Amino acid sequence: MLLLGAVLLLLALPSHGQENSEAPEVLPIPKGACAGWMAGIPGHPGHNGTPGRDGRDGSPGEKGEKGDPGFAGPKGDTGETGVTGVEGPRGFPGIPGRKGEPGESAYVYRSAFSVGLETRVTIPNVPIRFTKIFYNQQSHYDGTTGKFYCNIPGLYYFSYHITVYLKDVKVSLYKKDKAVLFTYDQFQDKNVDQASGSVLLYLEKGDQVWLQVYGDGENNGVYADNVHDSTFTGFLLYHDIE
Repeated sequence: MLLLGAVLLLLALPSHGQENSEAPEVLPIPKGACAGWMAGIPGHPGHNGTPGRDGRDGSPGEKGEKGDPGFAGPKGDTGETGVTGVEGPRGFPGIPGRKGEPGESAYVYRSAFSVGLETRVTIPNVPIRFTKIFYNQQSHYDGTTGKFYCNIPGLYYFSYHITVYLKDVKVSLYKKDKAVLFTYDQFQDKNVDQASGSVLLYLEKGDQVWLQVYGDGENNGVYADNVHDSTFTGFLLYHDIE
């Protein structure tokens, strides 16, 4: 009994360092206790209680440092073409370009003639002498020989129109002693006929071109008078720039 009273007295005393002006409370000794009472053996620990509720969210922490860039993802699919936008305003004029190289000379090369037959007398296998001059300003045609002499290399056009009368006609256009074009016309009795031909020829400087009756005198029906003409014409189309 005395031991129980001492324990209760100790529990009622204040802890060390605690000041209390009030008198300690003395617990009463339980009534009916035996004089020889002793403390029992400590019991087994109790079961753990149920977990308490989650506490409140804490305050946000400070912002962390920026992380490293991640790996590039795969290329996406090409999107659809967008609608054409409105035309923008006109820009300012550009800077003028550099001056071009000098062009080819503006000089015009000329070479042309047009002549006719004044007499019906012609000799086979020699150049026909056209002595009626319609045009020969550059004097590249020689009426004394019946030949055209090339002074400007390039491409030329030649044509002839022959009046056929009394006999058949077979004429040839020659270039450098070689026939390059033949024309034949058969005379019809009591009729005046026409024979013609034309050709493009490239000539070098010094080349000669002419007309002549081909074969014997039986094909020499070339004719001209005051109302019927036989003509020979040629002119330069373009000169050789090389």
